[in-house]
Amino acid sequence: MSATPVSVVVVSRGRPEALKRCLTGVAQLAYAQFEVVVVADPGGVAAIGDLPFDDQIKIVPFDQANISAARNLGIANSAGEVVAFVDDDAVPEPGWLFHLMAAFDDPEVAAAGGYVRGRNGISLQWGAQSVDHRAQTTPLALDGRTPVVLHPGPRRAIKTEGTNMAVRRDLLADMGGFDPAFRYFLDETDLNLRLASADRATAIVPLAEVHHGYLANAQRTTARVPRDLSEIGASMAVFLRKHCPEPEHAAVWRAFRKDQRQRLLRHMIRGDAMPGDVARLMRGLERGYAKGQAREYGTLPTIARAADGFHRFDAGRNGPGVILSGRSWQRRAKRRQAAQLAANGKVPSLFLFSPSALYHRIRYDPAGYWEQSGGLFGRSERSQPLLSWHRFAKRLDSEIRRVADQRLLGDQ
Repeated sequence: MSATPVSVVVVSRGRPEALKRCLTGVAQLAYAQFEVVVVADPGGVAAIGDLPFDDQIKIVPFDQANISAARNLGIANSAGEVVAFVDDDAVPEPGWLFHLMAAFDDPEVAAAGGYVRGRNGISLQWGAQSVDHRAQTTPLALDGRTPVVLHPGPRRAIKTEGTNMAVRRDLLADMGGFDPAFRYFLDETDLNLRLASADRATAIVPLAEVHHGYLANAQRTTARVPRDLSEIGASMAVFLRKHCPEPEHAAVWRAFRKDQRQRLLRHMIRGDAMPGDVARLMRGLERGYAKGQAREYGTLPTIARAADGFHRFDAGRNGPGVILSGRSWQRRAKRRQAAQLAANGKVPSLFLFSPSALYHRIRYDPAGYWEQSGGLFGRSERSQPLLSWHRFAKRLDSEIRRVADQRLLGDQ
């Protein structure tokens, strides 16, 4: 395992319970040299005090709705050679840093990003992508599960997601970190384009996985229905001014506005939004775009290294992952067992199967264990057949193998 010191930065605002769950997962990372820096509002700061390892966290109070400014404070308080980012509504797999940091053994690699699982814990929310000067993403077909070092092309960058990415700290600090003109949306995409303009390579690491929940915030509900599109509009305006030739602005904006309206109409058809909401939110998008046309941006100042040095995090992880399994009617007893093992420093993976064809789901419990549940005959990967006959032991073995590398279960 690489011994490169890494700083894990988590930004949180308005989601104290999610922050505690995220940090519980971070505390179980199988990596020897990392520190944890949390930039949080008063509610988040108070929530950290409920955790048994609160004294090991660098806490940076911050209560403004600007994720770029918050991340820059995280960088300023980081002393690792690499800075990794994960959102408060996400939980990394135990092997996340182990896999992500391996990419930096190649001195050519400036940044790295992994894959992001969605709410069911199995389907990919984001895989490998590139992004261009219009903020348009294109999927990249990668073979296998090994890291791939990719180079940018003309007006095209390698996309990383803010909830699962890492950058060499000195390079990131010299670049000024994230641009505060992007208060919400396109903040990491702007960084990707800036790395591309400097011809810096980015590694995509498929096994460095994070589970992302899309929890509610000021801009969206838990069902991902927009509450306010003004900051999205403002960020789009700033992005086009920075990265897109001016003659293309009008066409790109029209296409973006159309996409946003179609997204709102889909929510309305599902019953998650009213017709009046569509008009109101689109007006907010237009107002935000107008404000973004006047929003200042420019050369970003260098970010100094943390004065108090590197604070190695050690929450007492005790050995490799532990596997538990049972039938669905045993779930209460098995969950209690998993929670007790987690309290003793273990990282349990609990598999619960019912005699059905139910789809499988994976969730991370705040007590500190991973749980996969579903039908013994149901599918986990959504590309699998709807119904497949399995014996319990064979199904358990196949599901363990599917997550073993991400969760570092190879010794089981």
